[in-house]
Amino acid sequence: MPAPIEDYALLSDCRTGALVSLEGSIDWLCLPRFDSPSLFGALLGAPVNGCWSLRPADDTAVPHRHYISDTFILVTRWETAGGVAEVHEFMPLHPRRTEVVRRIVGISGEVDFVTELRLHFDYSRRLPWVRQVGTPEEPALRGSAGPEAVIVRGVRLVAEDHLHRGAFTIAAGETRDLTLSWFPSHEHPPKPLDIEEAIAATRSWWQGWASGIEHDGPHRDEVVRSLLVLRALTNKDTGGIVAAATTSLPEQFGGSRNWDYRFVWLRDAALTLEALISHGFLEEAHHWRRWLLRAVAGEPSEVQIMYGIAGERDLLERELTSLPGYEGAAPVRIGNGAVDQYQGDVIGEVLVALEAARIACLEEGDFSWPLQRALIEQVIASIDRPDNGIWEIRGEPQWFTHSRVMMWAAVDRGVRAVREHGLAGDADRWETVRDRLRAEIDERGVDPDGGYFTQHYGSTEVDASLLVLPQVGYCAPDDPRMLRTVEQMERMLLRDGFLLRYRTESGVDGLAGDEHPFIACSFWLVEQYAATGRSDEARDLMARLLAMTNDLGLLSEEYDVGNDRQAGNTPQALSHLSLIRAADALAGHRGRAADRR
Repeated sequence: MPAPIEDYALLSDCRTGALVSLEGSIDWLCLPRFDSPSLFGALLGAPVNGCWSLRPADDTAVPHRHYISDTFILVTRWETAGGVAEVHEFMPLHPRRTEVVRRIVGISGEVDFVTELRLHFDYSRRLPWVRQVGTPEEPALRGSAGPEAVIVRGVRLVAEDHLHRGAFTIAAGETRDLTLSWFPSHEHPPKPLDIEEAIAATRSWWQGWASGIEHDGPHRDEVVRSLLVLRALTNKDTGGIVAAATTSLPEQFGGSRNWDYRFVWLRDAALTLEALISHGFLEEAHHWRRWLLRAVAGEPSEVQIMYGIAGERDLLERELTSLPGYEGAAPVRIGNGAVDQYQGDVIGEVLVALEAARIACLEEGDFSWPLQRALIEQVIASIDRPDNGIWEIRGEPQWFTHSRVMMWAAVDRGVRAVREHGLAGDADRWETVRDRLRAEIDERGVDPDGGYFTQHYGSTEVDASLLVLPQVGYCAPDDPRMLRTVEQMERMLLRDGFLLRYRTESGVDGLAGDEHPFIACSFWLVEQYAATGRSDEARDLMARLLAMTNDLGLLSEEYDVGNDRQAGNTPQALSHLSLIRAADALAGHRGRAADRR
């Protein structure tokens, strides 16, 4: 059985990531990218689905862990009756290698360690051919299946059916390095890594990046860790920003709301981009804008809501039977069927983020503004089309108020680019369309009796996404309609003090089952409270949200308050970037809409 979601740490080389449990088992690792098939899939099943455990033989050993400051080098300290030892784990940021390093360091006395390796390639569908390839002095085990292979060095591993086990003792002052290296099976294995050099380089890279963070408000440690998470989820080669490191971790335990988040949503990536820009990272913005230009190349009408890490378009959703699911939550899905949805808000999010880059003095390239013009025209061409909304409903498309506002924002940014930044475009026509959208939203997106914004036209329901309206400058946070909307949310969407996305029982999403409070939405509520003078409530809600982070500062998608546990895919970019925005709001920063009202 996998560990609780909040018990997992992330290791990252900015191409892929490993999830390591508190008990020392790597239960999730896809190589060489986040969206590659898994080598270790026990997170979505059991140890037989692939894992690599490393811990003291003493079952009573107590672990304590932390990241080395501003890095993803994980240190787990094990205290046993016979001694104390640490495991230092990381993924080197090497330009041509993909591997995991697990260094064991003796602190005092002696500690007996046991390691167990279960290789199960391709989402647990391929058992590899395995053979010993090292020497008694330098043991190594090679496993290969189809196009992929790994080599594990540092300990003699003995086969027990499909499990390979090793044991050793570490004494005070000693070190032992275990490594797992991935490589194409038709090539020779990479040579052993210089571990000392790799540790120093990895530490220097992460801390050097973090040293550029600009933040002058409260909760600095949490903001820095969240920005590091966003960087860890950003591919250092392509610039693509994945929504999370995992697939199919359930929104409802035992349920079927299980989705693959290892892709680049234009919306989530744009929001991540804004968070990075607001804290001093223009180079990342430039890198992502180049990714965007490559990914959306072609007809504007063919723009998708999400892409693969390098801009791939084919993300066909399918169900796996080889992995039984986290605590039995099935089906396990790879790919994501939402790729074929029309979500009217997405282009607006992209254009708002690109305006933020423009305001921050990122110069427009030869193609970036023509691309934005084309995206604006695509919004206008789709203006009479209902959509599936920000939450990717699988029911009937609706006229979602949030989506219509983001379409308004898309055209508004075009007008502003021409009027205020001197770029070329049909601002008069765009202004007419923008004003038409506002009139429509004000008439059809507001409940005529209650005077609050509604989830979609013709509905009396509210939706947490409406908290975005003042964030993008559609209305002021203290607009009477917005204040009434918040009152409705507090009545209808608060569960145990935290905010749901929407009421699943309304039937709008076309799915069975329920879900837990959505972490990002509650951070949006912090921002709204802070902007309307409800400072004590904002600080209280922020404190309760920060208590949801695990011991390493990581957040998943949702939170099961009744059972005090994280739910959904992890670590979740949207949760972390919303934490950053909320912290900025508590510091008095009004964010991306401050100069637009």
